[in-house]
Amino acid sequence: MSTTTGIGTLTVRPLDPLRDAELLHAWVTDPKAAFWMMQDARLQDVEREYMRIAAHEHHHAHLGLHDGVPAFLMERYDPRYVELTGLYEPEPGDVGMHFLVAPTDRPIHGFTRAVITAVLEELFADPDTRRVVVEPDVGNRAVHALNEAVGFVPVREIEKPEKRALLSFCTRAQFLAARGVAE
Repeated sequence: MSTTTGIGTLTVRPLDPLRDAELLHAWVTDPKAAFWMMQDARLQDVEREYMRIAAHEHHHAHLGLHDGVPAFLMERYDPRYVELTGLYEPEPGDVGMHFLVAPTDRPIHGFTRAVITAVLEELFADPDTRRVVVEPDVGNRAVHALNEAVGFVPVREIEKPEKRALLSFCTRAQFLAARGVAE
């Protein structure tokens, strides 16, 4: 992916669990990442978690760069096997997604929306992706608003082992409509 926006160029590369662990550790333990649920993680915990993801056939992590500088994390997963197994009836072409924007002392207006837009562009670039599925914490109102702004439609609350989540879907058509683009 390479997306040029009014705030710069966003790209992704595969995450290297060992090389990127220290950076990720700082991100996931930051108070702004409370909904990531890794506040008390040690560096070794982060390495272990992302090595587990790297070894998983149906879960992939990518480091997002803003003008070449690490700025966000993107995870793509198959909800038939990861995160949502048994919690809803997956359809062919469903792709699960997580994203985390790095904490910063100098926020850029519109950055988080640019990131989620670029992530969805990346996911929908695969012609087999028909619908993106997310399951954020029900209490994460900021991400619910952001999700809806890019085309996600909340479906229902679900109970996951670690949280009560808001299951939401976004089709390619809903994403394009939210962007004001005709299909």
